Amino acid sequence: MSFTTRFTEIFGIESPIALAPMGGAAGGALAAAVSNGGGLGMVGGGRGDHDWLEQDLRLVAESTDKPWGIGFLAWSVDISTIERVLEHRPAAVMFSFGDPAPFVQRVRRAGIPVLVQVTDLDEAKHALDLGVDLLIAQGGEAGGHGRVGWSTMSFVPTVVDLAEHIPVLAAGGIADGRGVAAALVLGAAGALIGTRFQASLEARVPAEVVKALIDAGGGDTERSRITDILRGADWPPQYSARTVRTEDVDRWRGREDELVHDLDAQRAYRTAAQQGNGLVAPVWAGQSVDLITDAPSAAELVERLAVEAEHALTRVTTG
Repeated sequence: MSFTTRFTEIFGIESPIALAPMGGAAGGALAAAVSNGGGLGMVGGGRGDHDWLEQDLRLVAESTDKPWGIGFLAWSVDISTIERVLEHRPAAVMFSFGDPAPFVQRVRRAGIPVLVQVTDLDEAKHALDLGVDLLIAQGGEAGGHGRVGWSTMSFVPTVVDLAEHIPVLAAGGIADGRGVAAALVLGAAGALIGTRFQASLEARVPAEVVKALIDAGGGDTERSRITDILRGADWPPQYSARTVRTEDVDRWRGREDELVHDLDAQRAYRTAAQQGNGLVAPVWAGQSVDLITDAPSAAELVERLAVEAEHALTRVTTG
């Protein structure tokens, strides 16, 4: 199933669907599968671990001849990592969470489009001032890290109007073709999807995480800083993480400042995590998790999303 939008035209792909570059889950195999299915697969580059990156960039390049990209955390990656990645000639480089200014022009000089994910209007205006090629408007429904505030439904058209001629992807709470269709109706050129692709054959996640995603409902998710504090993750405090609620989240809700100073609780959590205690490991999940009922191949999922989107748009136009 093929859609034509400004996003698909830029990258020469069939469907206006991009894989969110989720650290850990979005490895080379998943990125390649999404690209082979007609979307834009994105490797999760995270903080730029060199050995891990080399392995996954070789894997995606060997597994697809379609366009693929890579995403980084702007607050923690360095320019030397970007330089090494550019040697692999990705079709796109994406930055999220933090100031992408140190990297944008270097990537663009290499002739590679820069995508920047934004979570509020100040970030969007800054990214546009930097001359980025595409914005991703992430609403608070998204799984994993993001910001409390804007919902996808209101944020996307606001960013679309602000961006004018720069294409925008919608992100946050999109897990089926109806969500993709809604993104297009809101003026976006496509959708960036994360949680739904965690429940796919190629995702680099344990089987118990896939089961948790299928079993969970949107009301089971919660955005907080608790998991990051327990993990000792030094994320900027404005970006909290939406996960499936755990006993730790319930225990420490509203007591984050106390938890920061409770080193015993943090040590106990990390010990349990190192021992493989699945009860403490975070399950990153957006509010659209109710819509996840199976774990097909990622290529099949891209096709399904595109077909569902077409059907949804047809229903709107024909009644």
